[in-house]
Amino acid sequence: MMPLEQQQEVLANRPSSVGAMLQDRVAASGPREAFRYLDGGRWISLTWNETKTAVYEVAAGLLALGLQLEDRVAIASGTRMEWILADLGIMCAGGATTTVYPTTQHEDVAYILRDSESKVVFAEDDFQVAKVVDHLDELSVVKIVQFSGKADHELVVSWTEFRELGRSHLVEQPGSVDNAIAATRPDTLATLIYTSGTTGRPKGVRLTQDAWTYEGAAVEAYDIISPDDLQYLWLPLSHVFGKALIAIQLKIGFTTAVDGVIENIVDNLGVVKPTFMAGAPRIFEKVRAKVMTGAQSGVKGKIFNWAFSVGYKTIPGRLAGSEPAGLLGIQYALADKLVFSKLKARMGGNIKFFVSGSAALSREVQEWFYAAGLLILEGYGLTETSAATFVNDPRATRFGTVGPAVPGTEVKIADDGEILVRGAGVMSGYHGNDEATAEVLTADGWFSTGDIGELDDHGYLRITDRKKDLIKTSGGKYVAPQKVEAAVKAASPYVSQVLVHGEGRKYISALVTLDPEAITTWAKENGQESADLTALSASPAVKELINGQVAQANRKLERWETIKKFEILPQEFTVDGGEVTPSLKIRRKAVEKKYGDTLNTLYED
Repeated sequence: MMPLEQQQEVLANRPSSVGAMLQDRVAASGPREAFRYLDGGRWISLTWNETKTAVYEVAAGLLALGLQLEDRVAIASGTRMEWILADLGIMCAGGATTTVYPTTQHEDVAYILRDSESKVVFAEDDFQVAKVVDHLDELSVVKIVQFSGKADHELVVSWTEFRELGRSHLVEQPGSVDNAIAATRPDTLATLIYTSGTTGRPKGVRLTQDAWTYEGAAVEAYDIISPDDLQYLWLPLSHVFGKALIAIQLKIGFTTAVDGVIENIVDNLGVVKPTFMAGAPRIFEKVRAKVMTGAQSGVKGKIFNWAFSVGYKTIPGRLAGSEPAGLLGIQYALADKLVFSKLKARMGGNIKFFVSGSAALSREVQEWFYAAGLLILEGYGLTETSAATFVNDPRATRFGTVGPAVPGTEVKIADDGEILVRGAGVMSGYHGNDEATAEVLTADGWFSTGDIGELDDHGYLRITDRKKDLIKTSGGKYVAPQKVEAAVKAASPYVSQVLVHGEGRKYISALVTLDPEAITTWAKENGQESADLTALSASPAVKELINGQVAQANRKLERWETIKKFEILPQEFTVDGGEVTPSLKIRRKAVEKKYGDTLNTLYED
């Protein structure tokens, strides 16, 4: 751990802007590898020098279009190398990036572009371009830059053409980008990220240049990542978590392999062999489910179960800093050779740790990975706090917590249990919405997170629930839905999503969706006539299977928290269906409205 005085020095001496942070990184690491990305099935490397060249071309192209300080430029694309170069180029030109999820529907795209007053849009393909073109008469957009291909429209230019525009501008005004960086201050707007909108229209969160340089400096001061590390990045860069990881990379100088295709993660880990990867809990849940359902029978299943029974026994000692010894040490070495080493090899063989954020991580999932020798560090943050606000320490991990606050961030618990934070990572406000800002941000900088939690004696934070999501039964008992939902998903590798319900009711009920891959694997192994998801959701055998696992989850809950009835739905909640946000958080009100009749039947008798 870096000494306190050194931490303070790192924070105090952080660069004034993201552009300045890039300049510093290039000066320190110019010829070293910065990024690698897939192109035609091959991994292509970019050095820091090459990255700067590409970023400067993007920035110069924007300046050639007349971009002014804090003008907004949107990016509507999945995670790819061009996204990163465009984002850095926008900030080096003094502009502010408006992030747009590629799954965002037409009307919401128009709303975000209109509310942010974005002047230029970087769009991934024809589909994303169409979302903009369909609403041009409502917008301030003067140019659309398309990453892949080129749509037939007068405002559209290709990625290659746009970079050529930037190169020409640099020939005419070679110092233009450096001058724009020099004119960018710490309090200059850098990013507008629109919240997922689980309760209505998304709000634009204003994050300054200083918020990102702070994120980089804070994680550097935390001293858990080094310049020699290799990150695998698939997270949506439209999400604050993904954006923070790029800022952290700029400050520390490690290499990042980029591929936003979720289906490629496991295969790519084996090729890239990263030392760390960040993800949402759902990714770790799916990996666990896939492994568990693939080793459920025969000799292989017995060896698998024995290995994990040994692994679980080692957890307390390993968390306390001691390796298993004696007979347990011999058993764990054998379990590693027979089972765990193969799982770690699938992850590339070099993982120091994973980082989980954006939603609550089940302790059972965390312990399962750790039993196999793979550490998941749970962290916590919000769009309004630039993501990395708390993160567990790999040198002293405490399961069930999200760790201590990162250096430079203050935390306190309000009288009602709400978590309050203050620091350079906190937003400057909601875009054009002073009333909403005043509701959550005090004059002296304390931000109300809306989450309920508690701090232990070591300053580690435990999240207990969302303040607005607490369910009050007709008997006056309060139930934290996240706790109940996490218990079900931990008990069942076949459950994909859970929504707990029961406000004003006598007991708690739930809607459950099935993991398509896991349940179809189970169906084939258990003689089910159909592997169709709709048919399986109605199958008595599947209902019996899930019922047993819900009962298992109930045994870990208080009596008033237990699920009395549940319904298995024939399909998962989706973004297109309006049931989840682009960051995969369940829109509770939308689901309750859509499945209101189904929920009511769970209380009929």
